[in-house]
Amino acid sequence: MTLSHLTSQIPGDGPTSPLSAEHYQAMRDAKTKRSKIDVAIGVATFNGWSLGLFATLSGLLLLLSFSLIGLVISLGLGAVAYYEFKGRAMLRQLDASGARLLGYNQLALGALIVGYCLWSLIAAMVGPSPYAETIEQNPELAQMLGSTDELFRFGAFIVYGMGIVLTIPYQALVAWFYFSRAKHIIHYVNQTPQWVTQIQKAAA
Repeated sequence: MTLSHLTSQIPGDGPTSPLSAEHYQAMRDAKTKRSKIDVAIGVATFNGWSLGLFATLSGLLLLLSFSLIGLVISLGLGAVAYYEFKGRAMLRQLDASGARLLGYNQLALGALIVGYCLWSLIAAMVGPSPYAETIEQNPELAQMLGSTDELFRFGAFIVYGMGIVLTIPYQALVAWFYFSRAKHIIHYVNQTPQWVTQIQKAAA
């Protein structure tokens, strides 16, 4: 159903305008009331494009140096970006399940980031030293690079540990934000004239 078809069904003040001043006022009021929903749509748009960009860059890096973890990250980011856009489309149709989809999507993103940090942290702590080949070829550097190796592991612990500590509350907060939009959508749909929501859906 097109926007023009919807507006043509609304009685107005004259033959040239299906919408009266009262109708326009109702639409302006409805736009104000759905501001919390529009903010969520804006956040989902930003997240979707950002994640899509990171997924693309990660995929390009695989062409230079392939790794299984890199492939998992690329596919994971691509999937999260896809569902971010899907959830956004559902929000624009005033579908409350879109808010829940976006919330779970952010939890999945958090799990992906934490999983990557854990994998990288374990690899740095128990994996082979990045300086092992250099030490093997130049035994006289063993003492100097030994201390450098410890510094590398400490740095990895700080970086990936902080990544985990910061990701968990941040992604939980974003997920809560999305989940909380569901009640706003339900309330908005129940309190807004149906013809207004139909026009908004058609224009989305």
